[in-house]
Amino acid sequence: MNLRLTSSTEPQCITGQTLSRTELQALCAAGHPVLHFEHCVFDGADLSGLALQGAQFIGCSLREVSLERAGLAGTRWLDCRAGQTQFHLADLTDARFHRCDLNNTSWVRSSLASACFAEVKLTGAHFREAETLGLSFHDSLLVGADLRGISFRKQAVEQLDLSDADLAGCDFRDAVFEGGSLRDAHLKNARFDGADLRSVDLGGLRIAQLAQSFKGAILSAEQAAMLISELGIRVA
Repeated sequence: MNLRLTSSTEPQCITGQTLSRTELQALCAAGHPVLHFEHCVFDGADLSGLALQGAQFIGCSLREVSLERAGLAGTRWLDCRAGQTQFHLADLTDARFHRCDLNNTSWVRSSLASACFAEVKLTGAHFREAETLGLSFHDSLLVGADLRGISFRKQAVEQLDLSDADLAGCDFRDAVFEGGSLRDAHLKNARFDGADLRSVDLGGLRIAQLAQSFKGAILSAEQAAMLISELGIRVA
């Protein structure tokens, strides 16, 4: 495929193309202030280490792509499909993902400071050792995700499905949950002091976990009754 490169002072918009690493390298070398990809396909490509800061991806497919150590700060992703893509050690500072399929992606040791995920699918995603200061999730599926050690302190946790997620060591102190689920989540050493949990699904929570992680948390009367019922006690 032949790319038509515009002046380096103008944004470069590429639509409906299947792009290789070589072609992306040429685009990056042209020095455009903004790269804009719409309905492009990158499936299976090795894009590791590329400098794509500020790029915009709309309706693109990036399934099983390697973006290890890529420069992706300030990127914008809308309606993209990137299942099983690797973001290891990538710089995603201030990146924005909206309505994307990111199931089974890996973000190990990536920089996600001030990044935002909204209405995304992150089932089975791994965030081990990522830099997450200011990271936020909204209205998203994180079923079975590995979120160990991430801080949600004082955040509004809006409609997050964290069922079966590994939340060991997470900090939810003073967070306010607005719907969502913690059903059967792994909560070893997680902290919920002062968290408002009245609207979240706590199915699978055990009495023993209350003393360990939920001291000072706010529960509804219905949630308290559910927990007490596990002891064989009926609340009239």
